[in-house]
Amino acid sequence: MERKQLSVGKLKVFVFDTRQEMGQAAAEEAEKHIKRVIDEKGEATVVFAAAPSQNELLVGLKKADIDWTKVRAMHMDEYIGLPEDHDAGFGNFLRRVIFNDLPFKAIHYLYNSEIAPEEICAQYSALLEEFPPDLVLLGVGENGHLAFNDPKVADFKDPKSVKVVELDEVCRMQQVNDGCFATISDVPEKAITLTMSAILAINGAITVVPGKTKAKAIDNVLNGDISTECPASILKTKENAVLYLDVDSATPAILL
Repeated sequence: MERKQLSVGKLKVFVFDTRQEMGQAAAEEAEKHIKRVIDEKGEATVVFAAAPSQNELLVGLKKADIDWTKVRAMHMDEYIGLPEDHDAGFGNFLRRVIFNDLPFKAIHYLYNSEIAPEEICAQYSALLEEFPPDLVLLGVGENGHLAFNDPKVADFKDPKSVKVVELDEVCRMQQVNDGCFATISDVPEKAITLTMSAILAINGAITVVPGKTKAKAIDNVLNGDISTECPASILKTKENAVLYLDVDSATPAILL
């Protein structure tokens, strides 16, 4: 059940009792957005986040009444240095949970171990120019990051649209907390990510953030200053941005 809705700056915020209700509501909003873009343009391009926080949203999307043959899929970040078949690879996560189950028009994977990371960035930047995304599905990290734009590397006016970054310790430890790696030493130290500039340029943004481990970050997003110290705080300035929370992630940021 929807517990509360409010606006913080330009950001619309919805709070639900459970993760399942949160994810289903976000999926319904994404369905409406994607169908509207297809009606207007004939096809849509969607950027997907890869994280356990997205599971309920992605389950809901697989049930949605969308012509997926008119949807291009992209993803926003990927580790550098993992074997291509590693379970924790973000492309592999998305294959398992959604990409293999739906007849997408095209799927543009971010990583290729045979190409240098900087060349991957250049190629994916060109793809973003050729197929400007219509919607991005986001999560928020425990350190407030969007994609792999951790506080030390986030730039709201980044001149690049895709770049190589070093991951901070909080970000890497989150991957262990999420069950993706056994220890922090197993987590790669570098990754490729869409930049803050690229994310902010996308017209629609649906952000899904469940769980107690994200409560501090959400408090900083909603009640703190807009700063790269909490990169996701910039969502408060973005048109067509919606944030979906469950009770755990919304407390104590919102008086429920």
